Amino acid sequence: MTTTLMTLTQAAATLPHRRGGKKVSVATLYRWTTTGIRGMRLEYIQVGGTRCVSAEMLSEFFTNLKSLNERGQPIATPSRHTAQQTAANAALVKILGPNAQKS
Repeated sequence: MTTTLMTLTQAAATLPHRRGGKKVSVATLYRWTTTGIRGMRLEYIQVGGTRCVSAEMLSEFFTNLKSLNERGQPIATPSRHTAQQTAANAALVKILGPNAQKS
């Protein structure tokens, strides 16, 4: 099986446009390869100084994201993250006491 590689710029051009007709940004694809979405990262191959992906890699990435949604995994949002952080801080204060050193 032969896999055709494309740069992130080329890959962004193959994706459907977002709402309002905007194209998916190359920076978005780069972010998917580094930090990912909900723990899933886009697989890539580094060719010299260029990150490359294939249609198969993109398809697998989107399929994995879809399966996360189907399992009912909550989607991370800034407000949910803040709420979780507040709850974690409250739990630490309970454990360590209010005078615990903050870093």
